[in-house]
Amino acid sequence: MNCYEDSSLIHPYLDVSSFPSYSLSTRIRKRALGKSLARTWDRVKVLGGHAGCINALHWAHGGELLLSAGDDTTVQIWRLDPTNTFEDYPFVCRTVIHTGHRANIFNTAMLPYSNRIATVSGDRQVRVFDVGEDYETSVLGQEIGQEYCLSTMRCHEDRVKRIATEESPDRFLTVSEDGTVRQHDLRTPHVCRDHCPAPLLQVHHELSTLATSSYYCVVAGDSPYGYLFDRRFTGRDIPDEWGRRDEGLVSCVLRFGRTNQRMVHRTRAYPREHITGARMSAENDHEVLLSYSSDGVYLFSTLHDPESSGSPSSTIVPPNLKRRRISRESPSTSSTVSSSPPSEGAAVNLDFLAHLEREDGDQGEDEDLEEDDVVDPLRGEEPKAFYSWTDIVTPYRRFSGARNVDTVKDVNFLGPRDEFVTSGSDDGNFFVWHKSTGKIHGIYEGDGAVVNVIEGHPHLPLVAVSGIDHTVKMIRSSHQLFAPVHRESAFSRMSNAESIMDMNREQSDLRTHIRGIRRHDFVNLLASFRTSTDGETEATSDCVNQ
Repeated sequence: MNCYEDSSLIHPYLDVSSFPSYSLSTRIRKRALGKSLARTWDRVKVLGGHAGCINALHWAHGGELLLSAGDDTTVQIWRLDPTNTFEDYPFVCRTVIHTGHRANIFNTAMLPYSNRIATVSGDRQVRVFDVGEDYETSVLGQEIGQEYCLSTMRCHEDRVKRIATEESPDRFLTVSEDGTVRQHDLRTPHVCRDHCPAPLLQVHHELSTLATSSYYCVVAGDSPYGYLFDRRFTGRDIPDEWGRRDEGLVSCVLRFGRTNQRMVHRTRAYPREHITGARMSAENDHEVLLSYSSDGVYLFSTLHDPESSGSPSSTIVPPNLKRRRISRESPSTSSTVSSSPPSEGAAVNLDFLAHLEREDGDQGEDEDLEEDDVVDPLRGEEPKAFYSWTDIVTPYRRFSGARNVDTVKDVNFLGPRDEFVTSGSDDGNFFVWHKSTGKIHGIYEGDGAVVNVIEGHPHLPLVAVSGIDHTVKMIRSSHQLFAPVHRESAFSRMSNAESIMDMNREQSDLRTHIRGIRRHDFVNLLASFRTSTDGETEATSDCVNQ
């Protein structure tokens, strides 16, 4: 018997009568799940065990399994124990995989129709483990190692950040800071670096996020745009014939951007913009979420005409062309576009210093940059515009209130029909908005410091949350489960919502400004040591954005 069909395993505060079993129609089940999620949520379970920050959560096998992974380079497999009738949510850790990665695991996923688990890491490697049925029959907390590693791929040349599965136990996609998305097929092994297949797509800047739906994929990173690629579009291409296509096997068919880039403010300290998270709706295949560093979450649709906001009720207000002071607008209507720092791990070098010296030293109002000028200070050059001939779709809704400055925040849809939008925040909370209106549905304390990842269960009113808790991360880190309840929520912060959002808005602007000043001072300090007394240049590899 499927444990989800046993009402004794469902939290007693949930309205079991309104949550039908799987035997009822999908339409009725989704309606009941949507109504349940519309209630107030509360924390119902804490799952501990990792010895470091948890960067990845993934529901697998229809929600029977929950994978977690992070800085300790292990993957833990959690499973509902159908024999445990004493706990409301009897999740237990069945298996711990010691992956052998030499750096933080950023993402993990179980490939469909299999027991294969893929991991990607800061060591540039992609690994696949076949755990068989061990997670079902093993003793609790069984530890396994690299003997279960099916394949190790070293195709990427920089840190690998995200995995996107396909409807196959053999194929999946990965995105890396080397600017590529690669498709891996376990049926056709190869010798990495010598005979790696060509990347599926490649851009001129670092990529940090990947979202897929049907034949489409969206990539984003160190650019003001998210790029939509159609994997079917591999035939004749006019831009390609004119020599305007970059390396890769598929074509970019659309770009997503907040505003006309001539109106986006950039400073000497932060000449680039950064997108930390992207999601495509699995419910309708046309809605796209992008989360901008030092800004909010934006909703786009591929059905909207390019260069239009798409909705007369849009709250998007074009930012001022002049240098802006700290905004005092209401968080529900503010659309201030802040300049974002370079990607995490980017090293300051002397080429960057030379690039800054070539810029205008006026500390007053910055000159507008031309549309599609992609400034790359870390490489000391301005590469050609990337897909500048591709149409731009602008957002029709903005979700604000959370603070996305310190770490890389993911973004997600929640609900059986993607009724909600959610994102973590630097203040230790996670935010949930109504997608249709942009209004706050809930603010919940999810971590002692920062919330980065939120993943909704595919069938139950259950949400897994993880992040960075600096007070416990050196001992044991945990992730938490939230569910709708009828009682008062101990972890809801809605009673203090306005002050939380006001503080986040001010802190976001202030932290971005301070980091810009520190970066500028640091660059000046390095510049003062450019040349030693004998005229030789002193190199540095210090990071300016961890």
